Amino acid sequence: MESNLLIYLDGEFVPRNEAKISVFDHGFLYGDGVFEGIRAYNGKIFRLAEHVDRMYDSAKTIDLQIPITKEEMTKTIIEVCKKNNLTDCYIRPIVSRGPGDLGLDPRKCPKPTVVVIAIEWGAMYGDLYEKGLTGVCVSVRRVPAESMPPNVKSLNYLNSILGKIEATYKGGDEAIFFDTNGYLSEGAGDNIFIVKNGTIITPPTLNNLRGITRAVALEMAKSLGIEVIERNAGYFDLYSADEVFVTGTAAEIAPVTVIDGRKIGTGMPGPITRQFMEIFQTVVAREGTPIQ
Repeated sequence: MESNLLIYLDGEFVPRNEAKISVFDHGFLYGDGVFEGIRAYNGKIFRLAEHVDRMYDSAKTIDLQIPITKEEMTKTIIEVCKKNNLTDCYIRPIVSRGPGDLGLDPRKCPKPTVVVIAIEWGAMYGDLYEKGLTGVCVSVRRVPAESMPPNVKSLNYLNSILGKIEATYKGGDEAIFFDTNGYLSEGAGDNIFIVKNGTIITPPTLNNLRGITRAVALEMAKSLGIEVIERNAGYFDLYSADEVFVTGTAAEIAPVTVIDGRKIGTGMPGPITRQFMEIFQTVVAREGTPIQ
């Protein structure tokens, strides 16, 4: 990452090495805050309004008052890209509860911290888009919705990190989570789709993030006339699938060709997954909020 990178921090643009927050910030102490991951392609920020809306919905759910308006946040995100001369990048807006004391009480945090980072970012999985990811169904369960709603994109990602650690130890590229009821949830950082007999199955979004790229995939399926069923799924559905793919801002659309040692379908990215990957590139090429 370039040393002259400019970071937005509470109303100022500061060099990367000077972008610092208090050790008493509840985002640092407790993971108390929200964030988004956004991509820009060829000078246009993809689905910017949807990401900003989701961030403010996450903040409202945890009773965090973001100190700038949606319009100001949108302009700030664009400005960070401009100031760093970025056209293809990954953007990370973050709002934490802000500095307080060592107690849990959020009322001790009078001013939230707002940060926006933008960096150059290529294909997350490199050449694995051609041969497919290896998935591991991890023993770590997705935090149940009644404990902390997975639809809140919070700074507390330890649940996902524990799953990622387990998947890595077991030789996997991606962790596949189930919920405490034994239903398929999502990946460590992406939504999951199963293709069986030309139909797409994906879990409802109560136990997983309401992904922006997930929504794009649903739009593509509708335009192609492919039936999508949102229902609970389990190990049987994964192992016996014709195709499995994951979607996410960082991951984009990525095939999963092995799960827990089982070859999925032919063991290569399937035709529907490949079609979705191709169409997705055309969608991101034509849509977006211009940076300049």
